[in-house]
Amino acid sequence: MVPPVAVSPLIKTARWSALLIGVIYGKQRFNYLKPIAEEERKVEEAEKKAREEQERINKQLAEANSDTILK
Repeated sequence: MVPPVAVSPLIKTARWSALLIGVIYGKQRFNYLKPIAEEERKVEEAEKKAREEQERINKQLAEANSDTILK
């Protein structure tokens, strides 16, 4: 095996800098997107409740309109 080559301090500094900048950017982006995602979840939850209520009403109407022996 070939012995490892010493990495230049400039390259090491550039790698660590890129890593830190990426972490900082990711944290800022997460903080920016988090409230937007929470609002979307609230809207989706409200739509789901409305859809479930409509399905419940449709089911009751279908049961009321179905032909049964008891009519």
